[in-house]
Amino acid sequence: MKYIIDRFEGEFAVVELGDRTFVNIPRKAVPPDAREGSVIDARIDEECTSDRSRKINNMMNDLFT
Repeated sequence: MKYIIDRFEGEFAVVELGDRTFVNIPRKAVPPDAREGSVIDARIDEECTSDRSRKINNMMNDLFT
């Protein structure tokens, strides 16, 4: 999903979603070089998610066994 930075207001980036609605995202959650008009591509990193899930499961198994 892609978001467009409309403007910055204090600690927030106001972004336009695909349905033309606007939401506030903490400014620290957008890339530091983002500017008004920048397009942000938000996606799920399946590989990283799987790796993280596996690591957490391993830690839980070590803790409870």
